[in-house]
Amino acid sequence: MINPSASGWIDKYFARLKVQFPKDTAPHDFYKTVRDSGFIYGYVAVTDFLEEKETKGWTAEEAIKAALLNSLYGMYSITESTDAKAFTDKAIAFYEHMAPEGYSFLKKVLPASPKSHQLEDVLDERIKTNDNIISRNFSHILTNALLFMDVLAFRQYLINGHIPENYLKKLEETVVGLALAALNIKSKKTTYDDLLIKLFEASVRYTKVTKVAANDIEALQLSYFESEPERLYLLDIAGMAIWSDGAAEQAEIEFLYTLAARLNLNEQAAAESIAGFDVFIKLYRSHIPYFKYSNPVKHFYDHASQNVMLLINRNRKRLIKELSNNGELMLLLTHSAHRSLNAGEKKKVKKQLLEICKTVPSLTIFLLPGGSLLLPLLIKFIPQLLPSVFNENLDEEA
Repeated sequence: MINPSASGWIDKYFARLKVQFPKDTAPHDFYKTVRDSGFIYGYVAVTDFLEEKETKGWTAEEAIKAALLNSLYGMYSITESTDAKAFTDKAIAFYEHMAPEGYSFLKKVLPASPKSHQLEDVLDERIKTNDNIISRNFSHILTNALLFMDVLAFRQYLINGHIPENYLKKLEETVVGLALAALNIKSKKTTYDDLLIKLFEASVRYTKVTKVAANDIEALQLSYFESEPERLYLLDIAGMAIWSDGAAEQAEIEFLYTLAARLNLNEQAAAESIAGFDVFIKLYRSHIPYFKYSNPVKHFYDHASQNVMLLINRNRKRLIKELSNNGELMLLLTHSAHRSLNAGEKKKVKKQLLEICKTVPSLTIFLLPGGSLLLPLLIKFIPQLLPSVFNENLDEEA
């Protein structure tokens, strides 16, 4: 199995890659394959570029990371060659060129490490929106959908040797503008629409949502984007906004056909965009956190619970050992089975749990801003070490 959260996974990816894009792959066919995987929609459901055994047990984040790599490599393959080493060098150079001033996702990369490991670090940072775990969970799906902009910018870099000035800013402004324009077509706004706007605000990197003209499509300069993958992506993003409430009105469908014409795409492209997302959602709706949304707290805890349980399972032995070596903590946990801990004892328990998290690298997530809110979840999933009454005590403070 390939573990996209462990060092060396990119080398395994290239060694076990099952399907590649031939050099003569048409841009439309490349884009359709990427779209069918779910990468365009921010949720990867299909990873058929690898054997099923290689992807077993992947988290949604690991799947999107591998899909980003596969899409970048696919773009390189149809533009230049299938040379994995040359691609890795080019991808690192691209991200160095792409990083806007003040954006530090490349600062953690160690120059002395193998190039494939450097790229792993870059991709790992690229799929994180910020250091606030709460915001990251809220903006997870939309931010992932915006990752295809990396692939489009990489294409520009391969063709021109650099990313055209303000290209990413123009692309992001256009994506946001079209999504907001699509939302404005709706006769009734829903909780999903409000959430989508909040997700955009949390996810954009190069512009501000408030500065985008949502009612003026002409101001977006759609003619600037000439390649078919760019235009199809813009159409699909608008379609995602329209279908954010699970249904589309006639005016919304007409908007998509009008937009397709303005993007110099035919009616078939509009029909494919509508049908593609409709089929994808019907197949995978129950697995996509965004469409299981009921309220922000539930959305956050549902997603966070999955991540915490995975971390506990992967670090179970180390965590049990650290807990067993802390006599004071175990004594307090024992007391909690018989009585409610006072405020001072609860603070001491939390402080010592955070100290333990510092010794287990994978658990440093609990040290990030907002991470302390996950401590009740940490307690909940520690295998049969803590009494249930302690969970209740901590839940009261969360």
